[in-house]
Amino acid sequence: MLENPRFPRSNGYDTEWVLAGDMGPHPLWLLEELADELDLQSGMRVLDLGSGKGATSAFLAKEYGVRVWAADLWIDPTTAAEHIAVQGVEGVTTLKAEAHALPFAHGFFDAVVCVDAWEYFGTADNYLAYITKFLVPGGQLGVATPALRREVRELGFIPEHIKKLVGWEALAWHTADWWRFQWEITELVEVTAARFQESGWADWLAWSHAVSTYRGERDGALDMLEADQGEYLTFAILAARTVGA
Repeated sequence: MLENPRFPRSNGYDTEWVLAGDMGPHPLWLLEELADELDLQSGMRVLDLGSGKGATSAFLAKEYGVRVWAADLWIDPTTAAEHIAVQGVEGVTTLKAEAHALPFAHGFFDAVVCVDAWEYFGTADNYLAYITKFLVPGGQLGVATPALRREVRELGFIPEHIKKLVGWEALAWHTADWWRFQWEITELVEVTAARFQESGWADWLAWSHAVSTYRGERDGALDMLEADQGEYLTFAILAARTVGA
C-alpha cells in the first residue's frame, strides 16, 4: 500500500517501521520530495526540527550522510533514539527541545529541516528571524507543512470537514504563495521553492488508509480527506537560503 514509484528512497524502508512511528502523513515521502529542493551534502550539520519519533532523522543520516540533531518537544529522546537505532544509522543526536528555546549556538547548522511540524510554531511573524540565527550564511531551510489551496481569509470560513477535525488550527495551513511572501518580505532569506505538493492530498489519503489497516481501526483523518477530495488539502514544499554574512 505504501510502495510509491515517485519515492524510490522511501520504498527502501520497512513499512511497519514507518507506520510504527506514525505522527501524521508519511514523513519519508514528504522529506524525500522536500530534499529535492535542497542541496544536502555528506558531513553537513542538520537540525531536524519537530522530528517526532525520528523517521526523518534516520532518513537524513542514512540517505545523505549528514549529521543530524533530532529535536522534538513531545517525544522522549530515548524513545526516538530506539526507533532510529532500528535503521542502524550513526550520527543522530536526539534531544527534547522547544522550538522557541533551542539550545544551540548561532550559526551552528548548515541546514534546518522541518517536516509536518512548522505549522505549530513557524507562522509567527518573528519566527523566521529566530530560526535563521542558527544557520551559517547561505544555510538552508526546508519545510513541508500542511496547506490549503485557498487562504481561510479569502474563503471567509474554515471548510466544515476540516474544521471538524482540527478546528481553528487550520488557520496555520497556508497557501504556498502566502509562505513565499511571508519569507521574502523579511529579506532574511532567498526563497528557492514555495509550491504545493501536487500529490499531497492523494499521498495523505493513502497514508491514512495504511494507518487504518495497521491499527485495525479507522484513522481519524480519513473522514476529512475523503470529504475533501483534493479540493483544499495538500502540503506546501518550502525551501530557502539565508542571505548576508
